[in-house]
Amino acid sequence: MTTTHPVSVKPPGVILAGGRSTRMGEDKAQVLLAGKTLLSHAITRLSPQLSALAINAPAGFQPPENLTLVPDTLAGQRGPLAGILAAMHSAKTLSPTASHVLTAPVDSPFLPTDLVKRLQQAIDAGHQIAVAASRSAMHPVCGLWPVEIADALQAFLETPENPRVKTFLARYDTVEVDFSDSATAIGPLDPFLNVNTPDDLQTAHRYLEALT
Repeated sequence: MTTTHPVSVKPPGVILAGGRSTRMGEDKAQVLLAGKTLLSHAITRLSPQLSALAINAPAGFQPPENLTLVPDTLAGQRGPLAGILAAMHSAKTLSPTASHVLTAPVDSPFLPTDLVKRLQQAIDAGHQIAVAASRSAMHPVCGLWPVEIADALQAFLETPENPRVKTFLARYDTVEVDFSDSATAIGPLDPFLNVNTPDDLQTAHRYLEALT
């Protein structure tokens, strides 16, 4: 059984940008939304909430100067859990006293400004892993993970089975932290809106204009 350590200080975080972006047709990290890349939007949302911030992307990716590149540590495309594993391995370098690391996707430009605070509260209440949820749906790659389970995650990823995030989460005391919609002039906005396709990008543009 994994022990739980309260998160008393800001944790480090890693933006997950290692996906294939096949539905978008180009690297989502570099897609422009209102003149800023999706990566820039994620940095703006997350940086104030964290002690340090890095990006999980393939080797050769050129991150902004203030970000560390954290490539996958396993060969092949093993999905988002491989990025989460890389985040766990990098946490001690990013913040040597870190007991947990936050992960969040690059394609969610409206992440809550209290995301980390509320996930921390769930960990401090005794849960092992805290993940975000909205509209009755879990967002399993947007969560706060104990770095001490890195070896267990690596062993899980080295099996021939399909490495599903929810399957791994089911092994631990995982709590979903529910976030409400944000009010906008064109209707409620899910703060975890994913920009996966060009149509999603147009939707994000409309919400961003409504918010400003």
